[in-house]
Amino acid sequence: MDTRHIHISDYNYPLPDSRIAKFPLAERDHSKLLVYRHGEISEDRFFNIASYLPNGALMIFNNTKVIQARLHFRKDTGALIEVFLLEPASPTDYEQMFQTHGQCEWHCLVGNLKKWKNGTLRRSFDVAGKNVTLSADYLAPERTCHHIRLSWDNQDVSFAEILDAAGELPIPPYLNRDTQESDKTTYQTVYSKIKGSVAAPTAGLHFTSEVLSDIDAHGIERDEVTLHVGAGTFKPVKSDMIEGHEMHTEFIAVHRDTLQHLIAHDAMAIAVGTTSVRTLESLYYMGLKTIANPDIAPSELHVSQWEPYSQLPATSPLEALKALDSWMERHSLATLHSSTQIIIAPGYEYKIVKILVTNFHQPQSTLLLLVSAFVDGEWRKIYDYALAHDFRFLSYGDSNLIIP
Repeated sequence: MDTRHIHISDYNYPLPDSRIAKFPLAERDHSKLLVYRHGEISEDRFFNIASYLPNGALMIFNNTKVIQARLHFRKDTGALIEVFLLEPASPTDYEQMFQTHGQCEWHCLVGNLKKWKNGTLRRSFDVAGKNVTLSADYLAPERTCHHIRLSWDNQDVSFAEILDAAGELPIPPYLNRDTQESDKTTYQTVYSKIKGSVAAPTAGLHFTSEVLSDIDAHGIERDEVTLHVGAGTFKPVKSDMIEGHEMHTEFIAVHRDTLQHLIAHDAMAIAVGTTSVRTLESLYYMGLKTIANPDIAPSELHVSQWEPYSQLPATSPLEALKALDSWMERHSLATLHSSTQIIIAPGYEYKIVKILVTNFHQPQSTLLLLVSAFVDGEWRKIYDYALAHDFRFLSYGDSNLIIP
């Protein structure tokens, strides 16, 4: 299949607003579970998912944590300006960013930009009983966003504390509602750890500590990667053919211990969510780069959008991961920090992911393309069933276990 010439209109389906889950269930692990297994479809409740998974398999979760990325400022004129944090500009490291005191810079989206022609935006609030004034200065336009400096007048306060006090959690735009206090809990996975996402890895929202314990009891091993989900995950495909769509770049972190865990499982894994898929599959291409150039710099491991569809050497996933592990050893790296722009669509050959846990995605989205590639084009069979059997869709909706 010529992946670049896929027409996105072929991946459309009717999704009434009434089928979009605006809020999660009271008990997150009681969501419905559609099981697609070797072409056959059945349904269950999510808390039974472990019974469908092979004993001894390795399950990979994305442990990113959603930040309160929306900051609102009111001008003296009354105009409301929204600064939506996308990714760190200075410092660029996420961990360092949230420990910053006094000043930092971000790549941002700006709402109502036409009303912020010049000047500094300010707002004051309390952080642990201390009054803090946060200022925003516009530095420069960028190709798809804006460079903004944020500064505050209390050096004892970290940027993490600033966001906790003044930021708003960015729930998906298709929910068509304001963020509520309950979203601070329900729009995070129970295993979230590493701050950096502006959207949740929503396939993981169904898991509870009880489900995780049941997975352990069934002899299924667990490990974690980090991919910070960007706002680009909601970016619609506006071009007729997907070759005209530019995928967003997302930042990943994978511990060497996790890489070795994958190697011990013959480079095969169950992926929880499309973000885990993108991370795991990108590791294969990073491994190829280290084979081609053993002295490659970490910054050059970035996986570009169409890289998987070019002519590449026939290297097994296990060989690629072993090469990446050896490269990390030579560079004395305990954690791989890199980025990926990979697009997974029909015509893509999965290398590492063998089973997928995911939600039901928007029509004409790149996530739907990813699912279609995983089930050899049978996505419509799955979605027709879900629509006919009262499944709830999108971020707060029901779950789908796919075993090709």
